[in-house]
Amino acid sequence: MFMVKLRKTFHQEKLLDMYNTLYKAFGPQHWWPGETPFEVAVGAILTQNTNWVNVEKAINNLKNSDVLYSKALHDMSHKELASLIKPAGYFNIKAKRLKHFLDFLANHYKGRVEQMQNEDAHMLRHRLLEVNGIGPETADSILLYALEKPFFVIDAYTKRVLARHKIVSEEATYHELQELFHANLPMDVKLFNEYHALFVMAGKHYCKPKPRCEECPLEGM
Repeated sequence: MFMVKLRKTFHQEKLLDMYNTLYKAFGPQHWWPGETPFEVAVGAILTQNTNWVNVEKAINNLKNSDVLYSKALHDMSHKELASLIKPAGYFNIKAKRLKHFLDFLANHYKGRVEQMQNEDAHMLRHRLLEVNGIGPETADSILLYALEKPFFVIDAYTKRVLARHKIVSEEATYHELQELFHANLPMDVKLFNEYHALFVMAGKHYCKPKPRCEECPLEGM
């Protein structure tokens, strides 16, 4: 169990109350599903603009073909890779993005995500963002879930929940939202991991485009 009791500023209190409320409602989420850091990184790229059910199908295709490792995917043709990841949608675009990431991994880290572990976290984030097809959410997902670096992942669910609770404006940028968490919460990998997953649960089940506020654990906060 990972509960937080720290209380200081208004934002700290609000964010931690929301976290503890969601944790009590949903329990631990055991994110990110993946057997290796490389699988987690691949999943972070494949999950762009789709849901995890579709990503799992694509990951299973790679596993069943015994190619879910960097050298095999790096050596594979674009056409074959696109075919295997087709369930994840936008498969030609995602195949290109995976190829860019695989080139980056091969050129700088001997094809191993684990080789990235000892690099300065902020420098590594900067380098990931320079890879074609990797934006802030994907970079931070790789950093947090594959490498256990404390970067809070911001997604549409997080922004929607915070905006509806008047904690941020609907125009807030990714950086502004992330800084809200970094400035007001302990820089803890487990907390960031769990909190992001809990926002996803709240967004999927209650804080939808047409919200179900009366049923939401956060109602009245």
